[in-house]
Amino acid sequence: MNVPRIGVSLPHFGPHAGPDAVTTVAQAAERFGFHTVSVTERLLMPVRPDWSNGAQLPESYVWDPLEMLTWAAACTRRIRLTTGVLNSIFQPPIVLARRLATLDQLSRGRLDVGLGQGGGGTAETSYLIPDEFTAAGVPIGRRGAGFVEHVAAMRACWGPDPVEFHGKRYRIPRSVVGPKPYAGTIPLFFGALVRTTIERAARLADGVVLVAVDFDETRTKIGWYRDAGGTGTVVLNAIPNYGDGEITAATFTDAVLVDLDRAAAVGADEMHISLNLGTPVPPQRQAELLEALATKLGLNRT
Repeated sequence: MNVPRIGVSLPHFGPHAGPDAVTTVAQAAERFGFHTVSVTERLLMPVRPDWSNGAQLPESYVWDPLEMLTWAAACTRRIRLTTGVLNSIFQPPIVLARRLATLDQLSRGRLDVGLGQGGGGTAETSYLIPDEFTAAGVPIGRRGAGFVEHVAAMRACWGPDPVEFHGKRYRIPRSVVGPKPYAGTIPLFFGALVRTTIERAARLADGVVLVAVDFDETRTKIGWYRDAGGTGTVVLNAIPNYGDGEITAATFTDAVLVDLDRAAAVGADEMHISLNLGTPVPPQRQAELLEALATKLGLNRT
C-alpha cells in the first residue's frame, strides 16, 4: 500500500493569516519534507438574514490564493504549490491563464492547480454561494459546459503562438499570449463532488480533488474516477479530528496518521491537512506540530 504524499494548508484565512504566517508555515513544510503547501478560494461571505453557513466555511475572509502562493514561492525553493480549489470561472480564461503561468514561471514549475466551478461540499450546493456569481458578474449557468470551455481556453493560451480560441462563451482573437508555463503546461486537477463531475475530471483533467468526510464514500468516488478512465492524481482534502481543547503533538500526529492510513486504503495519492479550521493554531505552533509529524513519518528533512 502506497502512503499518500502530504500537503499542508497555508494560513490564508482567519486571525493568523498574513505574510509572516505564510512564510513560517511554508518554510517549515519545506524544511520538514512535506510535498506541497496549498490554499483554497472563497470570494466573499454573505451578510444577510437568510444566510446560513451550514457548510462550515471559514467565517473570515480568505486571502487571494494566487497572491498567497506567490509569496510562498518567493520564500521557498523546492516544495510544490497547490490551489485546492480555485474557482476558475470567476475570471476570464486569458487572465487566469496568464496569472497561473506567471506564478509557474516565478516558482520554476512548482505549481499544481485544483480548479472548481464555484460550488462543492458534502452536497451538490453546500458551498454554492449565488452572491459570489453576482459579484463576479458571472451567471450560475456558466457552470458545467462553461467550465469545460473555460479550461479549454486556458490551455489554448498555454499552447504555441499564435493563440486562437473560438467557443460559445469565450473567444480569443488570433494573438501572441504569454507567458507560457515553465514546462509547457500546468497540471490541472478538477474539484469534484458528484459522479458526473468526477467522471469529467477523469476525461479532461490531470487529477481530481475530493473532500474526505466519509472515507467509505470517498472510496466509492475514487472508484468512479478510476472506472471512468482516470489515471491521474487523486488529492484528498482531509479534516482530521484533533479532538477538543489544545492540539498537542500527540493528538495532532495520531489524528493525521489515522486519516493517512484511511487515505492509503482508499487509493489516494495525496492528502492535504489544515491547522486553520476550528480554533486556528498560531503559525509558529503549526511549525512545531509539523516537525513532530515529520519525525513520526520519517520524512526527508533538509
